[in-house]
Amino acid sequence: SAITRLSDVSAAEAFIDSSEVVIIGFFESEDSVGYKEFAVAVSDVKDIPVALCGEREVWSIYNISSDTISIFRKADLHQENLQLSDVKKLDSDGLKRFFSINELRYITEYNAVVRYQHTGVLSNIQNFYMHLSQSMTLFAPTVLLCCAYTMDMGLFNSEVKTHLLLLANRGSKNFSELKDKMRALAPEFTGKFLFVLVDGAVKSNERALGYFDLKPNDLPRVGIYDVGLDRSWLLPPGKITTVRVREFCNSFLQGELQVRPWRWGAFI
Repeated sequence: SAITRLSDVSAAEAFIDSSEVVIIGFFESEDSVGYKEFAVAVSDVKDIPVALCGEREVWSIYNISSDTISIFRKADLHQENLQLSDVKKLDSDGLKRFFSINELRYITEYNAVVRYQHTGVLSNIQNFYMHLSQSMTLFAPTVLLCCAYTMDMGLFNSEVKTHLLLLANRGSKNFSELKDKMRALAPEFTGKFLFVLVDGAVKSNERALGYFDLKPNDLPRVGIYDVGLDRSWLLPPGKITTVRVREFCNSFLQGELQVRPWRWGAFI
């Protein structure tokens, strides 16, 4: 089907506000470098709205100066730009990887997270999320390749450095209910927390559970990980309700959790 075309600022604002994640190709014309590759790549995108915009007035609003593909995310109020003049190797597969790497929903599930770091040094957040999987097979080919330039996973790119983790076993009787609760709660904390789901039923994720001194039989649990502090906290055992998780998040935002006695992986 034809790609939506945005003719003015109002149309662009409405489009960006229409979904958790949207993709906009800012191209001067269909003859622009990368346009054909973009059209091919988005033809396989089924669940993310896609649009085109060649209006310079709109470009200026979103700080676009040349042909660029942008992903707009509500979860962390982020605009991820791929300026096509900077891409050494441009193809549709590379663009598909760009889309998949940078689409970050209100609640994002991770089974494996690996980020290319050209210095060879892993940051604290990378070390933490390395616990999410011993396997690099899911994302390594994706992240290590993308268009021959360094690219961060959307989670690592985010300006929001505090993560609310739902640690739960897929297939358990209340898994879907818990996931729905977290998804409904996440918009309240837009720009403050990123909500991440860790499936404890995946064997390679046992290392992530170990970070919190948990085993699959201990789930479900909810935790907070702060990238800047490189510290984590667990919601005390008990029924996971929207009210309890909201209070947990607010306790962190108000600085109450940070002053509690704590040990590695949880507050006491």
